[in-house]
Amino acid sequence: MHVIGYRRVSTQEQASSGHSLDAQRDAIAEHAARKGWTVDWRADEGATGSKVNPGLREALELLRTKQADALVVTKMDRIARSVYNAADVMQAAQDQGWSLIVLDLGMDLSTPSGKAMAQMLSVFAELELEMIRSRTRDGLATAKAKGKQLGRPSGIPADVRRRIVQEREEGRSFASIATDLSVAGVLSPTGRTTWHESVVRRAYGKARSS
Repeated sequence: MHVIGYRRVSTQEQASSGHSLDAQRDAIAEHAARKGWTVDWRADEGATGSKVNPGLREALELLRTKQADALVVTKMDRIARSVYNAADVMQAAQDQGWSLIVLDLGMDLSTPSGKAMAQMLSVFAELELEMIRSRTRDGLATAKAKGKQLGRPSGIPADVRRRIVQEREEGRSFASIATDLSVAGVLSPTGRTTWHESVVRRAYGKARSS
């Protein structure tokens, strides 16, 4: 099996031997040698796990285009600090037919136990998302009560907004546009590879009202 060994270390973690890029590489290489895998390496140095960093983005694109069979990491937090973002990567793996292997959890999405663990994490991801929504609603209500102007510039590139408007006006549903953007690997405003119908709907509304 051909896998991508992905490593990430933040600026704060670079001095820690347990989180260093070399330590992660050694752990992945040792496991791959036992399994007989060939490894293609990608890494993000001095990068947080709050977004899809360049090395991870490249790895996900290789997996999406069937140029590798699995993504291997030492720990889940190497992919993302957020349960919601990690669940998004797991969903992409299942939808696109590649496996995510997390060494410290012993998780492999190609196995029944790995799939069960992914389902459990998805439940927690939904909880995390709902908590974020709740905090956002509370924050907006407070800001509005103080008379602050709400809203921010769109995080969607102009060419993607044009694509959404064009396809919607050709009769496409918001859901089908979201699916196509996800399959194409276009990053959403939050840096994830999955688009939701509600995001496309809002983008279209803002584009038409501007």
